[in-house]
Amino acid sequence: MQLAIPHAPRKVRLTQVPGAVGRLARDAVLGLAFVALLGAVALWAGRHFVEEQGFTSRAEEVDGTIVSTRLPPVDARVGAEATLEVLYTFQDVEHSVSNVRTYAEDAEGLGKGATVKLLVDPAAPGQPREARFARSQALRTNLVPWGVLLGLILAGIFFTREAKRLVRSEVEPLRLGALVWLTPDGPLPEEGGEVVFPAHYFRQDVKMEVRARVRPGRAPVRNGTKVLAAVVPREPGWARVIDQDLAGVLGWLR
Repeated sequence: MQLAIPHAPRKVRLTQVPGAVGRLARDAVLGLAFVALLGAVALWAGRHFVEEQGFTSRAEEVDGTIVSTRLPPVDARVGAEATLEVLYTFQDVEHSVSNVRTYAEDAEGLGKGATVKLLVDPAAPGQPREARFARSQALRTNLVPWGVLLGLILAGIFFTREAKRLVRSEVEPLRLGALVWLTPDGPLPEEGGEVVFPAHYFRQDVKMEVRARVRPGRAPVRNGTKVLAAVVPREPGWARVIDQDLAGVLGWLR
């Protein structure tokens, strides 16, 4: 077996690196699943957004009178909800409705007979909403499309970052890195999957210690007890072991 390794920069494609395309595909599938989830959220949010916009545009504000208030325990009221039973008149018709949601902190000071502002939809006069609570919910709904857009941007950033990281860790060492003969500090691990082990090499009589990545099950290119590796250009303390299959794919073996 003879080595015929070209000088850097060497022609190395991501598709030539074993497992790299699979990892990229896995990241793509995760990204697509995330986008699909966001799409489902967007559909739900879109319908909810239309409903909320329709309600706030149609609703009229009326005064209601509190009949009773149901509050959560005192130590659980921050950010929690309470319900009201109210009496009100809309279009000359009196209504009595229970389970009108509001913020617990707002309901604390509202006793029987207190006046509360309600929003009433003429299309459903028997389903009022407490005004401040309804407007706050509508404002949150308005922010949902922006949250979905942000999620899509983050998904794109994640995939792009992972693709760049994969190129930096798998392709750049082979394309641009210094090729060295590493001496492992101990026997190479036998575990399945990618593992890391300490090793060293000498450059101009200076001992350089590195952490090396290797895939057990693939025979490294050896020179006695040493193994061929490419030093990661941006992280000189790391190296990637080159196995015989990869060297053959790259045309480095004769």
